[in-house]
Amino acid sequence: MLFNSFQFLLFFLIVTPCYYLTPQAWRWLLLLLASCWFYAAFIPAYLLVLFAIILIDYTAGRLMEFASGRRRKALLAMSIAGNLGILVIFKYYNFFVDNVDQLLAGMGLHTRAIPFWHIILPIGLSFHTFQAMSYTLEVYKGRWRPEKHPGIYALYVMFYPQLVAGPIERPARLIPQFYQRHPLDFDGLALGLKKMLWGLFLKVVVADRLAIYVNYIHFRPELHSRIALITAALFYSFQLYCDFAGYSLIAIGAARTMGFSLMENFRRPFFSASLREFWTRWHISLSSWFRDYLYFPLGGSRYGTGRTCLNISVVFLLSGLWHGANWTFVAWGLFHALILVVETLIRRLEGGNPARRRRRWRIPGILYTFSVWTFSLILFRASSVQKAGTFIERLFAPGTPWIIPGDFDVRTTLIYSVFGIVCVLAADIGKEFGKGSALFMYHRKATVRISAYVTLVVMILLLGVFDGGQFIYFQF
Repeated sequence: MLFNSFQFLLFFLIVTPCYYLTPQAWRWLLLLLASCWFYAAFIPAYLLVLFAIILIDYTAGRLMEFASGRRRKALLAMSIAGNLGILVIFKYYNFFVDNVDQLLAGMGLHTRAIPFWHIILPIGLSFHTFQAMSYTLEVYKGRWRPEKHPGIYALYVMFYPQLVAGPIERPARLIPQFYQRHPLDFDGLALGLKKMLWGLFLKVVVADRLAIYVNYIHFRPELHSRIALITAALFYSFQLYCDFAGYSLIAIGAARTMGFSLMENFRRPFFSASLREFWTRWHISLSSWFRDYLYFPLGGSRYGTGRTCLNISVVFLLSGLWHGANWTFVAWGLFHALILVVETLIRRLEGGNPARRRRRWRIPGILYTFSVWTFSLILFRASSVQKAGTFIERLFAPGTPWIIPGDFDVRTTLIYSVFGIVCVLAADIGKEFGKGSALFMYHRKATVRISAYVTLVVMILLLGVFDGGQFIYFQF
């Protein structure tokens, strides 16, 4: 079920009032059934995959309560192997088969040694496996007691607002909220609806409008001018941000209308002055997951510069693979690892007062970070390494013309796209520098707030792209 669909609007208008009308003792069941309904709207059979993940980790958590030593480690290994096994089978099996075939073909063996598995990747599989793994890791480390109520644990994995694309929550933050009584709070309800409205604007007015131009250029990059390619790269940076931040805001807002608090997933990443800072502002729930459960256990930055650089490389290689079974994502992850290693070495070599020097160079740092991020997304967006290579080669080739696209439809799309980007930047600038929302959604005067709501609704209805466009991160 897509957040930008009439189906979800109907779902939301049914589930939210029913939640408040249901007695506290049964609200967990209502939310669990609603979450099953929400996920079944994609492919009902894949509920079995979710149930398998839930069964594995609930059982491992309960048994860990009475285990220690090797048995406790074995239970953790069972849980992680079960989660990663499901992820590997559905997400990476065909990638492995395809690369084995290419290797055999290079050796002159033109036979398919292993058959392809013609299946559709379950929506958001990487998200709910990581959320489930965080539970067993927290139980293993003794930071969270195993959940005894199987229904509550199932709801922790399947809570519909963040089921498909996060934010990836930790048990200590989310599970206690299922036991808390959430009376109807009109301020909380209004705040949740505001977040949902702005998230929908980011998705259908900005991201999906930008997608029209980005898809047009990326389909045949070799045919377009340098200006067209640069514009497509810039637009995709904002498209990805608005698409995923829009989803996160709708998820956070939908949860907030029922009294639940989900973690912030984006904090104005385009104001980052380094790539290191960028990853503390972009997809925060995922970057903090890798930091806490992979980077720190590997040793973090505690064992010298060489080990730190190695740990960064491992984390971002796996982060690239997490995003997709394609060499483009591997290259994207390694590119980020390379830049972060260079930044780490520079920080280690800095003397005097590096913090003051970084403040002085903040604006150039922001421009540098945005440029590096935007360039890396050429790999992220491309369907293959060859396509990415064609795009980059065309972008820097001496003979590529500097021509502004002259097609009328393209120009119209460009105008709407630039307007959307300006709205996003205005809102983020207002929040970054403590002056509230540039769209006045949080103004003290009710007339100003209502005018902002009406304006957003009108823009969504008039400028929104309602073609059933799926959120980009659903594929992960």
